[in-house]
Amino acid sequence: MLVLVVDSSTPAVTAALVEVSADGVTSRASRCTVDARAHGELLAPQVDAVLADADARPGDLGAIVAGLGPGPFTGLRVGLVTAATMGQVLGIPTYGVCSLDGIGHPVAAGEPVLAASDARRREVYWAVYDGTGQRIAGPDVDTPAVAAARARDLAVTAAVGDGAHRYADVLDLPLRAEPRYPDAVALAALAAARIRAGAPSERLTPLYLRRPDAVAATGRKPVLP
Repeated sequence: MLVLVVDSSTPAVTAALVEVSADGVTSRASRCTVDARAHGELLAPQVDAVLADADARPGDLGAIVAGLGPGPFTGLRVGLVTAATMGQVLGIPTYGVCSLDGIGHPVAAGEPVLAASDARRREVYWAVYDGTGQRIAGPDVDTPAVAAARARDLAVTAAVGDGAHRYADVLDLPLRAEPRYPDAVALAALAAARIRAGAPSERLTPLYLRRPDAVAATGRKPVLP
């Protein structure tokens, strides 16, 4: 089955086309551009590009996988709205995966790993994965010092992700070079069992973890005479 994967939870805007079969998940085409201010401008053209790269059309898709975050409000909703809209128009199921799983799961082989992405405000979104790649803590948003303390409590031996690189001095853990951002094949692999089983389409509920920076005013300001 041909599956579209999108993620906009980090500064990396990702669209990929993968093939999900009984034997596993194979990448057919992928585009990833790191630009924290252009999620809305980049994602749709990248979806068109990966379809063209694989000589496929939207009607060839059997499902869509979207990274649910955590991530900043504005960027994250671009990917989720795109996935939900395409799924509804094409009449195909959509499945969500925690975006941090696409960072931590691929490298958690035999040892606990901390996955972290930049949450701005001098904070990180983080989660911890055991040696089998299962998430055992998080996702959450904290200062790097708090994430480091939780990692020590869980005997973490390595860190991965752009947030881990940004705050390497605070986390004080050996760094894994990749993936810096959610890996599209890993996101698809984590949803593969649902895809193969033909599970019902899921509501793509974003993991914001905190309120957006911009909020509506709660009251009227007094008008001076």
